[in-house]
Amino acid sequence: MIRTPALLATALLAAAAATAQTTDLVAYQGTNAIRLTEAACTDDAVLKQLSPELRPYFRSAWAQVEGKRYKACWGTLPTAVIVVYEDGDQGLVPLTDLRVPIDI
Repeated sequence: MIRTPALLATALLAAAAATAQTTDLVAYQGTNAIRLTEAACTDDAVLKQLSPELRPYFRSAWAQVEGKRYKACWGTLPTAVIVVYEDGDQGLVPLTDLRVPIDI
């Protein structure tokens, strides 16, 4: 888990040129899931945690963890995405864990 704002800023700025996904993506771990969307991050609780120069690089997300839904935002890194949650938690999801969702 990345907790150092300077490290986060450096990593995201270095990866700013990474290509964006063109569809929602999901990562599953058991019954828990994270869904990444292309919509801009607009959650105030998350945006307050990000420096102003990083905010344009973050997109909207949500997570379902142990039955509870959390708002989140995500940004790309070279081999992972960083997810920042409304409650202040942060985490990395390897790109290899992301899948196109099958919605019924």
